[in-house]
Amino acid sequence: MKKREKFAAEAREFIHVCHRLAQTQFVTSSGGNLAWRLEDDLIMITPTKLYKGDVDLQDLVFINMEGNVIEGARKPTGETPMYLKFFNLRPDVVSVIHCHAPHVCAMAISHNKNWLMRPIFPETTIEVGPVPLVPYAEPLTEQLAENFVPFLPKYNSFLMENHGLVTLSREGIKGTLMLVELLELSAKSILLALTVGQVKELKQQDVKDLGNTMRTRSLPLFGAPGANIALEDLYFGE
Repeated sequence: MKKREKFAAEAREFIHVCHRLAQTQFVTSSGGNLAWRLEDDLIMITPTKLYKGDVDLQDLVFINMEGNVIEGARKPTGETPMYLKFFNLRPDVVSVIHCHAPHVCAMAISHNKNWLMRPIFPETTIEVGPVPLVPYAEPLTEQLAENFVPFLPKYNSFLMENHGLVTLSREGIKGTLMLVELLELSAKSILLALTVGQVKELKQQDVKDLGNTMRTRSLPLFGAPGANIALEDLYFGE
């Protein structure tokens, strides 16, 4: 049985997310890419050089954890080395979205403080977590993938300097999309607040209390399992 038939439901969801990213202009031209680990050694990934609003069933590519194409007529995204790095170093990660959400990208090109590392909204604090800035490297290169390595143990979302956003999650691709949309609206609100004054952060005790909310909702801490001890340490520990 072909992979696109065996994983027909996941393929439909994957295509829906591709189209959603295009509709919201979180991706333009052939930019952005997605990947979903369906089995231990099987990844569904977007093809290279194709607008995500046009992605259809026949365009999907299935690769193994070494990057070899298992099924699909197209070549996988040129960012495949980056995805392989994520999935190999974070076995807990199920799906990944790389996109260019405009307000998040505004922060990726700013010289100012990275407000996405700070606790502002409860939802973003417990669902997305801090978002560090990964140093710039040429797209489609192994160096870009390597630049993520120091950050991967502790975090699930990353600003790519002068480039875009990467979000990992332990959920399917739709769940990862919801995190991307939450972060983008949070970034928009922060930028709007900065136009009229200062941004108000949550206090350390507020963040500590949100750890209770995470436990109530059975939300795991960000990063690799066991890498972080408490939510407040991520925001106030250093």
